[in-house]
Amino acid sequence: MCESLILSLSKDLLNNPIIKKMSFKKLNPLLKEKLDQQGFIEPLPFQNEILPKLKGGANVYGIAPKGAGKTTALIIAIIHKLKAEAVDDSPRALVMVKDKQAALDLKEQFEVFTKGTDLRLYCAYEEYDIDKQREEVYYGVDILIVTPKRLNRLYYMNSLHLGQLQIFVLEDAEFLIRANYHDDVLRVTESLHKCQYAIFAETMHKRYERLQESFMYNSQIVSLK
Repeated sequence: MCESLILSLSKDLLNNPIIKKMSFKKLNPLLKEKLDQQGFIEPLPFQNEILPKLKGGANVYGIAPKGAGKTTALIIAIIHKLKAEAVDDSPRALVMVKDKQAALDLKEQFEVFTKGTDLRLYCAYEEYDIDKQREEVYYGVDILIVTPKRLNRLYYMNSLHLGQLQIFVLEDAEFLIRANYHDDVLRVTESLHKCQYAIFAETMHKRYERLQESFMYNSQIVSLK
């Protein structure tokens, strides 16, 4: 489904009085200010469905095509959950992505909304010196954007403390299937305490469903086709 059609669908649905609309006004004030500055007035249909579930702390599968607002939804949910402020030194939000470019792109999108806050963003990927990464992470990070292999290496070198982690997101989770990173994800989640999980993808896959047996307990599915 092309983005213009999705945006058209968004307008039709949001103007339908039968559908309960979520208001951006209920978000953290600093985040709401950023949304206003960027011209976000009301959520897209997918965001309207998934944001209340994410705000409520549920484990969620977000399944929707490109242009539905998945990335913006995860950014909003994370910043709101962290109250748009830095706390201690350990990551409280972790977003796993497929590669370096995906990490840098997502960091750039986050920065649109974190500018003016004291939230600390950091990208960790294979193409960067791991000793420098260990040192830089040591000085404190709130939102860690990381590739699977680098996350595992940092974690098992005792360079990451994930005891304060509140939310773990798999962005564009198709990479789990294509590159067989399934085990890399499980190794880390098995070591975590209570944490909220979210998986964002364009289509639902049986491999995602099987994750309900490991960490996606009592998960809900939000799907826009």
